[in-house]
Amino acid sequence: MTGKAEEFAPLTGARLILAGAVLALTNFMVVLDTTIANVSVPHIAGSLAISPSQGTWIITSYAVAEAICVPLTGWLAARFGTVRTFTAGVIGFGIFSVLCGMSHTLTMLVICRIGQGLCGGPLMPLSQTLLFRIFPPQQRAQAMGVWAMTTVVAPILGPILGGTISDNWSWHWIFFINIPVVLLCAFGAMRVLKSAETPVEHSRIDGIGLSLLVLWVGALQLMLDLGREHDWFGDPMIVGLGLTAGIGLAIFLVWELTERRPIVDLSVFRHRGFTFATVALSATYAAFFASVVIIPQWLQVSMGYTATYAGYVTAMTGIAAVFMSPIAAKLTGKYDPRLLVCGGILWLAATSLLRTEWTSGSDFWTLALPQLLQGFGMPFFFIPLTTIALGAVEPEETASAAGVMSFLRTVAGALGTTVAVSLWDDRSRIARSEIVARLNPADVTATMEANGFSLDQVRAMVDRLVEQEAMAVAVNQIFFLSALIFVVAAGMIWLSPRPQRVVGPGASH
Repeated sequence: MTGKAEEFAPLTGARLILAGAVLALTNFMVVLDTTIANVSVPHIAGSLAISPSQGTWIITSYAVAEAICVPLTGWLAARFGTVRTFTAGVIGFGIFSVLCGMSHTLTMLVICRIGQGLCGGPLMPLSQTLLFRIFPPQQRAQAMGVWAMTTVVAPILGPILGGTISDNWSWHWIFFINIPVVLLCAFGAMRVLKSAETPVEHSRIDGIGLSLLVLWVGALQLMLDLGREHDWFGDPMIVGLGLTAGIGLAIFLVWELTERRPIVDLSVFRHRGFTFATVALSATYAAFFASVVIIPQWLQVSMGYTATYAGYVTAMTGIAAVFMSPIAAKLTGKYDPRLLVCGGILWLAATSLLRTEWTSGSDFWTLALPQLLQGFGMPFFFIPLTTIALGAVEPEETASAAGVMSFLRTVAGALGTTVAVSLWDDRSRIARSEIVARLNPADVTATMEANGFSLDQVRAMVDRLVEQEAMAVAVNQIFFLSALIFVVAAGMIWLSPRPQRVVGPGASH
């Protein structure tokens, strides 16, 4: 079997086109599911009788599970074969998609989303690996270009599809739509990718490192998700989760730094360029992804937007990013990537400051314009940052470094979302108290009763208005904080040296 795998020749003709389409479509499906649920949270929360903040657990649980499974990709591919692992991941993703759509409780939905994340985590790196295997060297750049477009386009269509489906059918269908894609990709993988199977080796896995990883990341995420509802560290359970996360992280770091074959190769952090680039990427992505979750919730809960139109506003970011990605890639090879990263992140800070001017009376384009403008800066931080980070490590460390980056970025997005949603809720309550303290109830009541409103109607209208304004104030504060995070991240990138090595497309596969 090993000899056969080593003698494998790239595919040709229609078989190659079909195989490439299967890999690109699979990647599209997995990336789509990271954003399709964002605009559906209010629908899901109402259906399951939970708060919108609890509804965000379906987003963070998927992201954390996906992140934890990424470091396992290499071992799974070596132990079971790349094509077998890919096919099993696609089928598992489909099964959990069906279960997500059938869920009628928050617990079941979160568990099934975790299952989705565990199965979907390896699919992106495996699809990239298989693309390199099935395409001849002279066609790999073009193949990676098509693959990369699915990664860019999926986040644009996710909010639009999620909103349209939730408004016109039911939120359950945002998961059921995966079924035909799964069937097509699984069948295609078994038929056209079978000959591209890789050798199988019985290598051991760092089981202790994996267990510690699951322990501290899971405890930290639970602490942040449940903290607000349990009075934070006034509750012994939250204290226990905090101690578990802290002690688990400390033991994990010690173990991974001394393990011969660690589940997460922390040795790449000895490179200054990789360390600061990864920290800047994680901080920027945390602030960015939190906004992708909060904006559609605010628009639906407070501003009266449908899920469809909230999806349109959210998706604006991706439109400009599609057009700017090729330009950013070309400029990265000509100019100091640190300059491009700094400019890109500062552009995100500027668009965040534009959002601090949003009010409860803002029209569609006042809300959509900062989203559209933000898209121009996205490729200028993401593409050059990858070049800086991976260009700082040794060539043989590129795959490990890429895995660590992907893991930290995804975890940062989940943690940033949880913290932002909690802050938004807390700041809304504080703003509400401050607004109520400045109201003159007697004057308001007299004026509105003179216009024919009953006392109950007056109270309901004032309560609604106060709640709406409090949420808008809290949103402004969240985006001001995001702008500060972006500015710090932009400055941090200059602590990285200019990369001495050029990292080609797909070098981390």
